[in-house]
Amino acid sequence: MYDVNILHFIEGAKQAMGLTVIIDVFRAFSLECYLYDMNVKQIRPVGTIEEAFSLKNRIPGSILIGERQGKKCDGFDYGNSPSTIKKDVAGKTIIHTTSAGTQGIVNAVHANEIITGSLVNAKAVAEYIMEKKPQTVSLVCMGNSGVSFAPEDDLCAAYIESLLENREFDLEQKICCLRNNGGEHFFDKARQHIFPEADFYLCVKYNQFPFVIEIEKDEMGFVANKKVVGENKIKGNLLYEGEF
Repeated sequence: MYDVNILHFIEGAKQAMGLTVIIDVFRAFSLECYLYDMNVKQIRPVGTIEEAFSLKNRIPGSILIGERQGKKCDGFDYGNSPSTIKKDVAGKTIIHTTSAGTQGIVNAVHANEIITGSLVNAKAVAEYIMEKKPQTVSLVCMGNSGVSFAPEDDLCAAYIESLLENREFDLEQKICCLRNNGGEHFFDKARQHIFPEADFYLCVKYNQFPFVIEIEKDEMGFVANKKVVGENKIKGNLLYEGEF
């Protein structure tokens, strides 16, 4: 059906071909789904902090969201934490830069098409791929800072692959394991000012959203647009019911 390649880190993004899914579960692309659920106007991912400030000057009223080493960037409105975002983002353009997720977007230079992926919309990602029927699919696990292994991203890629192949997959059990293997920092009290415990639970609420985030480009740079997938446009689709 599909030639599915699972790649890793920024180097993997550079190698990605075909329909490319840039995966960042903790926390970039989970956050972007929650932002669209909070009715933001638009999300613009960028690679550098300097680009973010430059773009903010061009878009009045825009909001800066981003991190380096998990910490909120100096001068930004919010860090990369879904549990700390407030309702004032509604209707606003978000400028987003992170150590891993957005770096994958800017480095996927050979991809025919780019979407983002996380557990919160993994089923929608798989359904989007099945709709598009590409010859080649690249699932890029961005990892920690785009350079080292992150179990949650590989779990997300494996789950998406299982959906494409219509295989059984014990997702809930594997998510439980993330608490002590990949998500430990959310439960370390000394680090919870950077990684709130609530973020863990928000990011592992699998299949919460029946949409993908599709990356396009215009005269100002990349745009991450929400795109509802096919039959999921039906309100209240019971397939979207993560337990966590």
